[in-house]
Amino acid sequence: MRASVAPILITRFDAGTVHPGEDLLVTEEPLEIRLGHGPMDGRHEVQLSVTMRTPGHDDELALGFLFTEGIVDQAAQVVRVEHCANVKEEERGNVIRAELHPSVDLDPVRWQRHFYTSSSCGVCGKSSIEAVHAQCTRTITSWGPVDAAALIGLPDRMRAAQTVFRHTGGIHAAALFDRGGELVLLREDVGRHNAVDKVIGAALRASLPLGRCQLLVSGRAGFELVQKCVVAGIPLMAAVGAPSSLAVQLARDAGLTLAGFLRGDRFNLYAGGA
Repeated sequence: MRASVAPILITRFDAGTVHPGEDLLVTEEPLEIRLGHGPMDGRHEVQLSVTMRTPGHDDELALGFLFTEGIVDQAAQVVRVEHCANVKEEERGNVIRAELHPSVDLDPVRWQRHFYTSSSCGVCGKSSIEAVHAQCTRTITSWGPVDAAALIGLPDRMRAAQTVFRHTGGIHAAALFDRGGELVLLREDVGRHNAVDKVIGAALRASLPLGRCQLLVSGRAGFELVQKCVVAGIPLMAAVGAPSSLAVQLARDAGLTLAGFLRGDRFNLYAGGA
């Protein structure tokens, strides 16, 4: 397994002094996601996407990606996800293939993401504006009134569980909590959208009821993250940072409760929950 952190020699400048030192950096490497589909006696392979991610939980990332992009509707449609062994040595551990069940009819219109995805943007390079808007027929069950005291306590619980952030200070997190505010799942990644895909993929694997969970992200609430919540049927999303105008519009249209600037003892409610 590839490490999620990497040591590096540096030069430290501190109060007028200069001396050599060592630092730990979060690992960022490309992951190529391939898709196997078709009848058992005539399988086809699609090179679906390349995303810059932090190694670890790659199978969950692939599963969450397929689900939040609308390529599959349920985890059972993915037979298995595993790293490819027959690749170049420098690609080993960085190429993964998801096998779709033969009954899944892969519609090319639904996967217009055959491109490079940076760790900072989940939609860069899609082939059309229409492709940005994933098809979502899932109904979100209203979260209802927001418990302000419970919501305010989530960031500290998430931060306490962020092991890679503790060592590097340079990684995003996505955390699922139950209605009582207890941590259910947490995943870290250099990319915000990857962290969300990982935690959703892990929840699908464990058959967790996403419709009864709330999601907290460590950065801003951009459109692509809100969209992933809507597709997954998660009723409440909170972010440490700010939302965008399109994210708020989508949240309001979909019935998602959206909170932003969740810091200290305050937050802003942008959609639902009143």
